[in-house]
Amino acid sequence: MSDAANQSLRIALVTGVGSGIGRAAALALLVDGWSVVLAGRRVETLDAVIEEAGAGARALAVLTDVSDPVAVEKLFAAAVECFGRVDLLF
Repeated sequence: MSDAANQSLRIALVTGVGSGIGRAAALALLVDGWSVVLAGRRVETLDAVIEEAGAGARALAVLTDVSDPVAVEKLFAAAVECFGRVDLLF
């Protein structure tokens, strides 16, 4: 299997996607072919990252406040429900 095909099977979960390094990491992973669960506090910014990367079905936006343990549990549950697992946490 080629590296590109192998990467398309990898699932990343990135928090803080609304700005800064979280946004940059999510964009880089999406552009590189990863499927990414994007976590942040504003749906507009999550959707903007998905649109900018042209990710479509390879991305899942989940509104999440990582200071709330229940929200983090829901984030991981959504990731597993959508993609089956998480290979990378950023």
